[in-house]
Amino acid sequence: MIKDELEYEVSKEWVEKFNTTIAAMERDEESKRKDFLKWDAGRGSIQCHLDQLHEEIAEYERLMAWDKSKPIEIVVENFNKLPEALIKARIAAKMSEEELAEILDIDPERIKEYEKKNYQSATLTELVNISCALGLEFKTAVMQVDFEEIEFTKQTVAERRKRKREKASKTA
Repeated sequence: MIKDELEYEVSKEWVEKFNTTIAAMERDEESKRKDFLKWDAGRGSIQCHLDQLHEEIAEYERLMAWDKSKPIEIVVENFNKLPEALIKARIAAKMSEEELAEILDIDPERIKEYEKKNYQSATLTELVNISCALGLEFKTAVMQVDFEEIEFTKQTVAERRKRKREKASKTA
């Protein structure tokens, strides 16, 4: 996800570099003939990155061009995607990180750090406050409990504890 103007400009530069690389690969008939599968895999990998950049650039441009007189809907597929929604809302609102920090009466560096790390260190209360400052409202929130995922997590934790106990008993 492109989060600011600098990332936007760098992304556009990478699009040009990838386009140049793909064009050079297309002209390299010898590499195509010599090992087509390797050539095709390399080209496909670059094309995949290029497609992703085009999607991110288009999304950033859409957010930047958003008419603030109209509400924007941002789909949050799961709770882990909430940080992206906060950043998208800020961009669409044409609000800088500094302006958001001022509204929240916190240090602007804190917002910059939150966004840089996708809000990993933010508390739930801070996320709620930021959501309110950005005017986010949940229309409908449906949560699905994945019991298989819970059991998998329990097993993973139990295995980790067992390894820790075994390691501790070996060192004792």
